[in-house]
Amino acid sequence: MLDAHAVRAAVPMSAAVDAVREAFLDLAAGRFVMPQRLSFGGGTTLVMSACHTPTSTTVVKTLSLVAGRTPMILGTLVWNTAAGQLVADAIEVTTLRTGAASGVATDLLAPASASRLALLGTGAQAADQVRAMAAVRPVSRLAVFGRDPSRAHGFADRLRAEFPGIATRVAGSAADAVADAEIVCCATSSSTPLFAVDDLPEQVHVNAIGSYLPSMRELPAELLGTAGCVVVDQVEAVLEEAGEVIHAVESGLMKRSSLVEFGDALRTPPAVGGRTVFKSVGLAVQDWAIARLLGDAGPR
Repeated sequence: MLDAHAVRAAVPMSAAVDAVREAFLDLAAGRFVMPQRLSFGGGTTLVMSACHTPTSTTVVKTLSLVAGRTPMILGTLVWNTAAGQLVADAIEVTTLRTGAASGVATDLLAPASASRLALLGTGAQAADQVRAMAAVRPVSRLAVFGRDPSRAHGFADRLRAEFPGIATRVAGSAADAVADAEIVCCATSSSTPLFAVDDLPEQVHVNAIGSYLPSMRELPAELLGTAGCVVVDQVEAVLEEAGEVIHAVESGLMKRSSLVEFGDALRTPPAVGGRTVFKSVGLAVQDWAIARLLGDAGPR
């Protein structure tokens, strides 16, 4: 059983970004068998699995998510190969691979010079969003917003210690945080949009990774309807699980056909400019990518 420390020691964020990019390309090429995620108890238990057909390697992950519990997320990942089996802490794998996906999307859609980052949310997923942005862009300024000011300040202090070269501040509101951002990362469990579309600059890339249920919505539907490009990890998955996408499509503000799957966007990169969005609900191929790196690292 690889604990959180062993996972972090084996997989730096830069390697995670590269591995997740490769996994999405393989998904687009039809090299994975990946059933739809199973959800029980109103989303409190999730089961995800994937098989990489060229290597016959598989990953199965179970998660328990309970709001208000510390930690909110508990889980286990199992990696199977012909040579044996590896078991790892699923929380670290999940936050690492989710951050890595945002990193791949930002590297694809944000200008190479983008340096001003806004982070909305201070929970389990938040820190890896910053780590991923710092891995792919020259982040120099960071605005953090969280619903609990004391928690937001404590979180900002930890980020300052980890990233002394990034000028970090706690914003008074989500609108304040995103006002001059070039990159926005949303990592919350909000059921209502975190900001209005007019709060955003005209040139900005937005990653939204928090919502995974139809009842959750981090982004305003108007943003999805007017963005120059909306990339999703998988169309079928977001139309089943992502509240903001479901709402935007059902309200007529966005057409299903305007959604671009991640692998397709990586194979044919869209033009960078204006407002762009990456909406992710998380796929098992991302877990497979990190598990492969853990397996390649060998025994610890």
